[in-house]
Amino acid sequence: MQNVGVIGLGNMGRGMANSLRRGGMAVSGYDSLAGTRERLAGEGFTVHSGIADLCRAAQVLILSLPTAAIVETVITGPDGILAHGRAGMIIVDTSTSHPETSRRVAALLAAGGMGFIDAPVSGGPKGAMGGTMTMVMGGSPADIAKVEPVLSVMSAKRVHVGPVGAGHVTKIINNLLCAAHLLTGAEAMRLATEAGVEPERVMEGINAGSGRSGVTMVNFPTWIFNEAFDSGFTMKLMRKDVALGAQLMSELGLSMPMAGQTTRIWAESLATLPDEEDFNRIVSLQVASRKGKGQ
Repeated sequence: MQNVGVIGLGNMGRGMANSLRRGGMAVSGYDSLAGTRERLAGEGFTVHSGIADLCRAAQVLILSLPTAAIVETVITGPDGILAHGRAGMIIVDTSTSHPETSRRVAALLAAGGMGFIDAPVSGGPKGAMGGTMTMVMGGSPADIAKVEPVLSVMSAKRVHVGPVGAGHVTKIINNLLCAAHLLTGAEAMRLATEAGVEPERVMEGINAGSGRSGVTMVNFPTWIFNEAFDSGFTMKLMRKDVALGAQLMSELGLSMPMAGQTTRIWAESLATLPDEEDFNRIVSLQVASRKGKGQ
């Protein structure tokens, strides 16, 4: 039985911990918030009060953290994994982080005999809880093989895209496309409405043709047309991911007009769409534009 530790017990981390436990793993966890630790302990999990205790208990550590800066602190801080981990341990970062952060911490961990895999996930809290997520992974084939039994109960699909950092490059690109597709999908539905055709029927046609995407096939029918807006992924999180895309483009010296427009719209949306709103609410910008036209 694998002993797995989860650092970061929010919506995603909690879901992954549940999937791991259901898959027969010995699971323990840590979160910086005492209230979160207490809530998970109340659900029957072994929860530690610090990273040192978790490192002593686990062979594999799963990170589910909000930002690259927090990932780096958890690994390199005075009470972090570098200080308390042991040779042979594998760290799997499921956060959406920066590829250079991944490469930097991987090198430090390797010096201590520990492996690192960047394995950001798609599928949201529901996918984490059900073990149906998709992972895009960067790391050595040997490290990935070692933790395959753990990853297989957390996710339904895994794609190894290259060395450390490649997983986060892929996830940044994926989320940038998702952010853009929400904007173009919203414009398409406004065009359908203005042309006098029912948007849901237009979407059905699009999904039968070459214009379809994950957003048209999943987001619109699941969270947008029914106005549920309860995906569990916030505007704040998507803005962070889109900003990572802008940062990567800048670092590589790339000028990309479509991606640049996408990052601008998402950044400016903060004026009308609070951070805590569901990220699919970005489509309301087109609704607001339409209302403004008629006033």
